[in-house]
Amino acid sequence: MEKLPFRRHANSAARALVVKNSPDNEIAKSNCVAVSPQDFQDGSYVVCDGKFVFTCVATTKAMPGTIGMSGNQRFWGSWSTDQSINVANYDLFHANGKKGAYLGTLNVEINFWNKNRANNVQYDPDEMCESFVHKFDSQILQPTQILLFEFKGNYFEVRVLSSQVIDLGEVQLEDVPTSPDIMNKGICVKHTKVNFFKGSDGLVNLKASSTRPNSDAIIRPDFRFEDMGIGGLDKEFTSIFRRAFASRIFPPGLIEKLGIQHVKGMLLYGPPGTGKTLIARQIGKMLNAKEPKIVNGPEILSKYVGSSEENIRNLFKDAEAEYKQKGDSSSLHIIIFDELDSVFKQRGSRGDGTGVADNVVNQLLAKMDGVDQLNNILVIGMTNRKDLIDDALLRPGRFEVQVEIHLPDADGRKQILEIKTKKMKENGSLGKDVDLTKLAELTKNFSGAELEGLIKSATSFALNQHIKVGTVGEITGDLENTVLDMNCFLSALDEVKPAFGVHEEDLHDCIKGGILKYSPKIDHIMERVRRALEQTQSSEKFNFSSLLLYGPAGSGKTALAAYLGLESKFPFIRIITADEMIGMSESAKVQFIDNTFRDAYKSPLNVLIVDDIEALIDFVPIGPRFSPVILRALMSRLKKSPPDGHRLIVLATSSNYELLKSLDILNCFNDEILINNLTSLQELYGVMELAPFGRDSSERKEIISKLKAAYGSEKINVSIKKVLFNIDTAKFGKNPADEFVQLMVEGHH
Repeated sequence: MEKLPFRRHANSAARALVVKNSPDNEIAKSNCVAVSPQDFQDGSYVVCDGKFVFTCVATTKAMPGTIGMSGNQRFWGSWSTDQSINVANYDLFHANGKKGAYLGTLNVEINFWNKNRANNVQYDPDEMCESFVHKFDSQILQPTQILLFEFKGNYFEVRVLSSQVIDLGEVQLEDVPTSPDIMNKGICVKHTKVNFFKGSDGLVNLKASSTRPNSDAIIRPDFRFEDMGIGGLDKEFTSIFRRAFASRIFPPGLIEKLGIQHVKGMLLYGPPGTGKTLIARQIGKMLNAKEPKIVNGPEILSKYVGSSEENIRNLFKDAEAEYKQKGDSSSLHIIIFDELDSVFKQRGSRGDGTGVADNVVNQLLAKMDGVDQLNNILVIGMTNRKDLIDDALLRPGRFEVQVEIHLPDADGRKQILEIKTKKMKENGSLGKDVDLTKLAELTKNFSGAELEGLIKSATSFALNQHIKVGTVGEITGDLENTVLDMNCFLSALDEVKPAFGVHEEDLHDCIKGGILKYSPKIDHIMERVRRALEQTQSSEKFNFSSLLLYGPAGSGKTALAAYLGLESKFPFIRIITADEMIGMSESAKVQFIDNTFRDAYKSPLNVLIVDDIEALIDFVPIGPRFSPVILRALMSRLKKSPPDGHRLIVLATSSNYELLKSLDILNCFNDEILINNLTSLQELYGVMELAPFGRDSSERKEIISKLKAAYGSEKINVSIKKVLFNIDTAKFGKNPADEFVQLMVEGHH
């Protein structure tokens, strides 16, 4: 195809012209500007203020030194009448270079120029396209431009959303993407394909086409993901748009031909702070639909009888009215439920006796997929607890698209940090030594909200440098040059901890005495646990393993589990102990254990330490008695593997192996490791050497000799915890060595 022979004008020096009203209605309706023949040639292209391009009409009606513009042209450029602007000749071919200069595709939004003269006439987009390219033939058009378009006696306001600039003879249209950038200018030709999209008011009734995009498409053609300001969710967004929105983008004729129904419900679930509500807040920016109705779950409930159900019906009222009037041509109505689990719980699970919550669930089920089906709704629900929601809501036809919003990985965390520090970087307030890649590695299991909290904390450290020492409110120094350096972020890391991270304080409490490798058997035990950790991290077949560390009380089982858990550097390490459940009812304890295991499913790599199983199940030897409910809950969790993409190792401890055997819980573990007491005086010598205790080796040997004489044997049976306590107690005596021997002999049995 030959290029069209447009006349080129070399770029000239800009001159100042005064903005005036367009001198002629016909010129105003043509989207051209009126100039004096003394200033510019007829049909030439001019650029105003270096950005806005128009085609000139040279007329004697325009005074020299002026440029006549219509109201929409002045509105587009933010100019006032009698304002002086810079105008210069414009050579598009020179400006675009090898990029091309012709419009392949033009996406535009169309509204009635006068809303009071809107009508229900159905307009054919193909006929409108033909009229549009004829009317604006050879004009340069660009995104954000506002045009007055007359078609069949009706006046429309057309706003350019995005454009595709091509070289007519060299590339296929699909090879070049469209862009909403205002600088993406091109010449309108008869081959240009114009796609019309309804404006936000939806008053223009466009005929459905099987070849053109849906004129009422849910996704705005000028929408860009980077505008949402949400990072680390690329995979999730791809899934959301493919499953929930894709069918609404394609021509209705094609969807009708395939005989499929649009998705009506989508559920976003995952840990708190991962961006579910942020998606809801930003979703309006990407939609070319009615303003979304955003509802927090508890807002639905009312103290009046029947009012809660009515609140649900009111949410769907507008969609029902429009669907009865326009059918499949009606606009999409979006309803967003935040904290879905607070209202739509499993029916029959509440004991309030009113049945209101059950009726609310029934009402939503009927509205989403009842007898009178609506095809113009999309209900988006968000929750942290998908397991609490009524099963019927999760079936096809209701919330059939369920997308888990995970904690961000390293790349996702870097994206979030880049978004949150973008303004700092642009203003020069982010130090050059700040390494966001390193920060992303250091912030394992941080949610998006926690990363934002980290930046706030880092900012507080930077601002604190400008507070005068000894005062609270007096500011000093050069505030304009406040900079967040890497030290600010590292200090913030000590303050802000992830909710799904490592509970370091609890774990360090378990290993206050350290780990003493007093015998080769300790190295052997640690190596077995390390192998299990490595297998959990790297195995292609198994993503779950459980180990039982058993032995006498005080033998160091919990300390070893905590030490090896911390050593693994897994991002999620948590310990369940009986003291955390003091005062809880039996059902509350079950819920606590269940929630902790669920938390362990939300991170890629997890270590869960279940400390002292017999204490957790409320075992009492007198009777004996225990809680079968807690036992069953614990056993079911010890057998359940985490979801795909998540890995978990459970390190459980117990001091009563025979009890676990009789309760038939041993088959829940992949391996059992005995951690025994000290069994010989040689091991005791190793403990004293590592503790350390005694002035030198000769004093330690003397202690061993005295103990051997007292015991009458080299064999002993004493816990490491007892030995370390005796060593610490002996240090406060007048003669520590003799004090230690006495304590050991008195405790021997």
